[in-house]
Amino acid sequence: MTITQLVTHSGGFHADELLSSVILTRLFPNAKLIRSRDAQQIEPAAGRIIYDVGGQFDAELGIFDHHQRPNPLRQDGQPYSSFGLIWAHYGREYLKSFDIPAWDIEAVHASFDRGFVLPVDLIDNGAVNPSDAGPLFASLTLPVLLETLKPVFDDREEGADDRAFAAALPVARAFVEASIQRKAAKLRAEALVSDAIEKAGTSAVLELPMGMPFRAGIEKAGADHFLFVVHPRGSDWALTTIRTKDGTFENRADLPAAWAGLKDADLEAVSGVKGAKFCHNGRFIAVAGRRDAVLRMADLAVTEALANQVSPCWSDQGKEAQDENA
Repeated sequence: MTITQLVTHSGGFHADELLSSVILTRLFPNAKLIRSRDAQQIEPAAGRIIYDVGGQFDAELGIFDHHQRPNPLRQDGQPYSSFGLIWAHYGREYLKSFDIPAWDIEAVHASFDRGFVLPVDLIDNGAVNPSDAGPLFASLTLPVLLETLKPVFDDREEGADDRAFAAALPVARAFVEASIQRKAAKLRAEALVSDAIEKAGTSAVLELPMGMPFRAGIEKAGADHFLFVVHPRGSDWALTTIRTKDGTFENRADLPAAWAGLKDADLEAVSGVKGAKFCHNGRFIAVAGRRDAVLRMADLAVTEALANQVSPCWSDQGKEAQDENA
C-alpha cells in the first residue's frame, strides 16, 4: 500500500511527534505531512499513518497514539510515546534506508531504542524527571548531540570535517537563537501574567489570554493560591496544572484521576461537563471546546484538589505541568 498522508496533531509540537516525523518523512518522502485535529483527518484510512493523535494504537490500521487509557506499554512496563511506537514499527525499515548491514539491524535498532527513543518516551509521559535521570540522558545533552554531527571515523574524504561543520552550524544556530528568543519571551509573559493575577483576585484558577510561560510570573507575584491555569488554545480552551519548580514533574495539584486518558463523550460522561474534549493520561492538561466548559472543569478540579487537601501552600506534590506555555 502506498502511503500518501502522514497525520499528526496541530498546535504546539513536542519531541515525540517531531522525531516520529523524521522517521516517517524519510521512509515516505512523497507523502503529505498534515498537522490537524479534524476528526476526519485523524481516522484510520488507506494510505494514511496517524501518530500522536487519534486515541488509538493499532499498527495494522496505521494509527500510533499513546494518550488513551490504557496506554501502550513496553514489555518491561515502561510507557511508549508516539516516537517509541513509530520506532518499534518502522525503525528497522528506517535503518535499512541507511544501508546498514542486515546482520547489524537488530543491534542498532535496540541500541538506538534504549539510548535515544526510551528517554524521549519517558519524558513525554512524565515517567521520569530529566534532572534526576542521570546516565539515561548522558548521551542526549546538547554538546554530545552536536558532536554526533562530526564525520564518522572511516569518512576519510577530503574536506569531510569542513562539510560536517557547515552542516552542523545551522543546527547549533537554531538552538542558540531559539533559547535566546524564549528567554526574552518569558520576560514579556511575566507582564501579562501579572495583569491576569490582578484580575483573578483570590480565585484558585488563573485565566490567561493565550498560552504562555506562566510559572515564573506566578512565583514572582507570590500567588500561592493558584492551582490551575486556563487559556485559549486555538479554537479550544486548555486547563493546565502548575509545576512546583523547575526540573520536576510535580504539580501544585493534579487534574482528577477519573479524567485521565479520556476524551469526548467518555470525558463528558465522567466529568459531567458538556464540551469536555480530552484529558492527558498524565493529568497535567485537559481541553474543552468552550470557555464556559473549561472553567467548569477547572472548578471541579479545584474542588477535588481541595477535598484531597492538595494546595500550593500545603504541598509541593504534583506532576509535569506542560510545555510551560501551554
